[in-house]
Amino acid sequence: MMIQATNPAQMADNISRSFQELTGLGATIQSNIIATALITLALLFLRRLVLRIVDRRVEDRTLRYRWSKGTGYVSFILGFLLVLLVWFTAIRSLGTFLGLLSAGVAIALKDLLEDLAGWVFILWRRPFELGDRVQIGDHAGDVVDVRIFAITLLEIGNWVAADQSTGRMIHIPNSMVFTQPLANYTATFPYLWNEIPVLVTFESNWRRAKEILQEIVDAKALETSEEAETHLRQATKRYFIHYTKLTPLVYTSVEDSGVLLTARYLTEPRQRRGTAGAIWERILEAFAETPDIDLAYPTQRMYLNPAEGKPEARAPWPPLSPEAHNR
Repeated sequence: MMIQATNPAQMADNISRSFQELTGLGATIQSNIIATALITLALLFLRRLVLRIVDRRVEDRTLRYRWSKGTGYVSFILGFLLVLLVWFTAIRSLGTFLGLLSAGVAIALKDLLEDLAGWVFILWRRPFELGDRVQIGDHAGDVVDVRIFAITLLEIGNWVAADQSTGRMIHIPNSMVFTQPLANYTATFPYLWNEIPVLVTFESNWRRAKEILQEIVDAKALETSEEAETHLRQATKRYFIHYTKLTPLVYTSVEDSGVLLTARYLTEPRQRRGTAGAIWERILEAFAETPDIDLAYPTQRMYLNPAEGKPEARAPWPPLSPEAHNR
């Protein structure tokens, strides 16, 4: 078949009629197919362009992955709606189209929109600031960056004891401030109660041990307690914090292996390990100089009540058997 055309419009019309004769498809269907192909190509091009910009400006792999997934979802839903608009003239109403489009975008970008809402919440309510030590869910660390979609923490704890830094950076989606408990170690009242358990034997002079322990924590925590009272007065203006006593205390209890003396004192969150180490050194030095105090540890021993019990509480010795008398 020879096709002669004097202008592009006539040429396109001849091609359309020829294609209709070969496939049996009408002109409307042909135009819809072409529009669908153009929409697909345009969305693929725009997605590639967006991902290239993201790859150049975003270093976080997790965030790049989320952009890749999000743009994929958006492209699919937007393409579906546009193709639907092309093929079904019943939904050509602009209001209907925009409603479907916004619903599709909201579904596709659900995670990113939640992260954006979390970022707004952080800026508005300020549950923490840069430099604060926080715990969100199972992750704890110092806040080193707050972005639109994620919080960056310098991790503490995990395999490292006493809330020391591990050196790892943790990127936490902002949406977790809505779904996970958030604890702030340093905001408003920047002190923590720390406890040191000291176990002495039952035979030790535990009263003297308690006095020594009280003197040690008093000396170490006196300045901290005075500063804590100032911060507490400021904190009570915002929160209903009810502490009747901020000075160190030593509690007494009994364990299987001895008498447990628990020293409780205030310390700054980042000084917890340092203060505990200094207090333990002083305890070991003081106990070494006191002959009637011994640290206890899990042991096994025989206790004969008739011989070792209090005179008024001793059980009688069991009667000897006839065989024992004959010996």
